[in-house]
Amino acid sequence: MSSQANNPTHGVTLENMLNALVERYGWEELGRRVTIRCFQFDPSIKSSLTFLRRTPWARQQVEALYLHMVARPSPAADTRPRLFAKKPQG
Repeated sequence: MSSQANNPTHGVTLENMLNALVERYGWEELGRRVTIRCFQFDPSIKSSLTFLRRTPWARQQVEALYLHMVARPSPAADTRPRLFAKKPQG
């Protein structure tokens, strides 16, 4: 039996994950959920992939959001809090 049998990201490229996330959330919402500059300022698949491939912590956040999206297929059911939400000022 394959050691990857229970891994939902097995066989899914980072580019496919990112495309699915952009399709589901759009760049603006994706930039709110995973606060990295390449999602917030002049975003593109190419620049985001370059950054994510060099930055393990950011890639982990994108993969976690992708897994959450796959587990909850309906956009209306997605109530997950944003990663690194801004702290209230006061």
